[in-house]
Amino acid sequence: MEKIGIFYGPAEGSSTEKVAQKVAEQIGGEKSDLVPVKDATAKDLKKYTNLIFGISTVGKETWNGDPPPGDWDKFRIELDKTDFQGKLVAMFCLGDQITYPRHFADALGMLAEKLIPKQAEIIGYVDPNEYTFEESQGIYERKFIGLPIDEDFEAHLTDERIRNWLDRILPRFK
Repeated sequence: MEKIGIFYGPAEGSSTEKVAQKVAEQIGGEKSDLVPVKDATAKDLKKYTNLIFGISTVGKETWNGDPPPGDWDKFRIELDKTDFQGKLVAMFCLGDQITYPRHFADALGMLAEKLIPKQAEIIGYVDPNEYTFEESQGIYERKFIGLPIDEDFEAHLTDERIRNWLDRILPRFK
């Protein structure tokens, strides 16, 4: 298997960064590279055939105002410059299913909308029945198009969810 590029944001002690580190630990450090999206470029993406993207769903402040651009807002420009044909992409998303049940893991869907037209092959769909929420843009074909993680209310399930998800996606990577 080729090395996996784990691109994640935000960084600097965020829950997304902590989960990205857990994913890398379970894969094995020699088999993956952790890459914060804050300073990553399209050239960095081209190095990998196997990609894992870690993103967080924004909170209430985003729908009620104009927050400053985050790491992924800047990185989306780099996604536009990248040819994803032949690349396998898995995604995980931090979200809060209790406080934001109508927007749980929305960022999965927002990111998928960028990747699908660029012919990325997305793997790692997850059954939504393991979660309690009302709506999500992250649902495609009746499943989450990636792994939702709720560190606010279900942190005790994170390691197991990552392990089960990796058991399904790692054999698919080239």
